[in-house]
Amino acid sequence: MLVHALIRENGTVAADELYTVANTLGMSDQQVRLCVKRLVAEGRFTHEGRGRKAELHATTDTTRDLAPNAEFLRHAFQQDAGAAPWDGVWHLVAFAVPESARTVRDTLRETLVHLGGAPLQGGLYVCANAWEPYVEDAAHRLGAHGALTLLTTKDLRRGETEAPAELARRLWPLQEIADRYHRLSRIAEPRLARLTGSAELSSSALLTIAVELAAELSRAMAPDPLLPPQLLPQPWPGTQARELVAQCWAALYARDQGETRPALFRHYADITREAADRSTH
Repeated sequence: MLVHALIRENGTVAADELYTVANTLGMSDQQVRLCVKRLVAEGRFTHEGRGRKAELHATTDTTRDLAPNAEFLRHAFQQDAGAAPWDGVWHLVAFAVPESARTVRDTLRETLVHLGGAPLQGGLYVCANAWEPYVEDAAHRLGAHGALTLLTTKDLRRGETEAPAELARRLWPLQEIADRYHRLSRIAEPRLARLTGSAELSSSALLTIAVELAAELSRAMAPDPLLPPQLLPQPWPGTQARELVAQCWAALYARDQGETRPALFRHYADITREAADRSTH
């Protein structure tokens, strides 16, 4: 998360910034070196130079994998603004992968949960959003696309439960997700006060706040299936937490006008502005 948060508009990460922010967050230089070494070995980044004068370059795969996160956040803000109402359709995926391909099967299960799915029974998952393009893309990369069955329905019942909101409560750990958003709000509030205050903040301080917010936002949203508001308890803490984070990103973007600002600033600021524009129309 630290390295990804510091990717600049040109796809690079300056090692000096990386070490400075890492040290501020309590990480050692050795931890950073090991992280960089692993990311390079995995083909996520290429590396030029040595020590704090080095520069990392994000590969195409890294840039591609980060893009859906922005898409999901944009969708969450659309839901918060009432601009993405649920059409009542449940999206289901079934798969049958043999034991001989256990790794592929396990990875596909993890991917479906990450994309907001909940297991109904062995090999059958349900989502409240149109997740088919993401599911099929992941299945193609795993070589398991031929094992998928995709279907939609407006008539879903589990046992005697058929009311959509009650189904959602039984299928997804909503209280755990809500608790993560409460934590995100507690993290964002004091940082928003710093960002909107009159005190000067250094570039490294701004980057540190950006990483802290990005990490907590990921902690909250990674397990969130982004259920439509119609399926969630109201008021939903995710709405308030995202609004606080949006204000933080707007303040971060306004304070840091440097040409080498992290791309994260621009992506999240763009999403924030889109949400603000919708709320005023």
